[in-house]
Formats: sequence, C-alpha cells, structure tokens
Amino acid sequence: MRYGLCLILIGFCLPVYASSSGVQARYEISKSGLPLGVIEETYRQKGTHYTLTSITTPLGLMAVFKPGKIIIQSQGLVTRQGLSPLFFADKREQNPEKNTQVEFDWEAKQLTLIHPQQRTTLALPDNTQDRLSALYQFHFLNLDNINSLSFFMTDGRKLDNYYYTLTPQQKLITPAGVFDTLYLDSTAKPGENRTEIWLDATHHLLCKMIITDGEGGQLTQVLSRLKITP
Repeated sequence: MRYGLCLILIGFCLPVYASSSGVQARYEISKSGLPLGVIEETYRQKGTHYTLTSITTPLGLMAVFKPGKIIIQSQGLVTRQGLSPLFFADKREQNPEKNTQVEFDWEAKQLTLIHPQQRTTLALPDNTQDRLSALYQFHFLNLDNINSLSFFMTDGRKLDNYYYTLTPQQKLITPAGVFDTLYLDSTAKPGENRTEIWLDATHHLLCKMIITDGEGGQLTQVLSRLKITP
C-alpha cells in the first residue's frame, strides 16, 4: 500500500539533514469510499540509527476476508543524504507465503530480496529506499523549487524506477487537520496505476496518498493523527 522513494532528483535539492527524533502517525485506508483498515506508523531515531515500524490492522469487510495484521519494518542509518536502509521486512500474519525481507549491502552495492522459497541478488543503485523508508526520506530534503523527481524503490519483490511531478502549496483537509502541502503526481499513462501524494509543506511527511488503478478504482490513505518529537 505504500510507495517508497529512492530519490535521484531532477533539479536542485540539497539534503536538510535536520529531522525529528520521533514521528507517530495514524492513517485511515479506504477503497472507493469503503473503509479497509488503519495504519499505525512509528519513526524513531537514536544517534545515526533509525527504526521505522508500520502496522496495518484490517477493518470491515477486509477484516472478514483478509484478517491478520501487516507488519512492516525498516532499519538503517541516518546520513547526510537522509535515510540509508540496511534491512526491510514485510510480514503478513495470515499469509506468510507473501512475507519478504530485503538486505542492503552498500559496500558491495548489492540488494538481496528474500522470499520464503527464493533469494535474488540485484545491483544496488545509490540512495535506494525501501517502500517504508521512502516517504520518510522527504523529511530530510529541501524540496523548494523542485518540479520533478525520479527515484528507485524496492517493495521486497522487485526494484523499480518512478517519476513524479511536484506542485507546491496545495491546501488539504484531513481528519488530522488542515495542511499546506506539496503535491506529487506519477502522471501515469492510460491503463497504468497512478499515484498521487500530498506531503505537509513544513515537515514533508505524508498527509494523503491515492492510488488509482487502470480501471479507475481508488485506494486512499489519509492522515488522522500526527505527533512529532523534536
């Protein structure tokens, strides 16, 4: 449900390297207006190390047909370029055959994707993010005067490249409050999935995301609670 961003920026963007030591966020998930679940996310930074945890709890029909939590974790280092993941895990309580892990070997420039029955090693591009660390990478960047982004991301199954356009200062109303936001659009071709992302303009944290599939169905994730620890 989440899209991560390994940022190779088009334009001029310096790392901020001044982040919060802790973030707690709660998101509501719905599909075409029907509630599916809630996500509880926690970011912790201690020195040069970070830990990210995301727990999705299904609600409504999702709890009936696809029960069991989804637990995602990312761990790594905080560098002058932002987050540098070392380990990623995606665990499905009721569907363990879909569990994945990722190991980042920055010295050897190798990315290892680990599935229950398979290990795959790929070349590791600079600054690659996993799908959980990815959006928090924005928290470390100055996005002023940036109008497009190109990036790599791994979701544990593959490594992909994405392109987004960026528009500043859109007003967004969420259950957590009203935010001035930066708007990112994947500008998908007809029949492809389109991803729209709203980041709050101050901290560059996710406020809302909409994924529209090729048939027009929409999966929405919206912020309902946010706590930031300096």
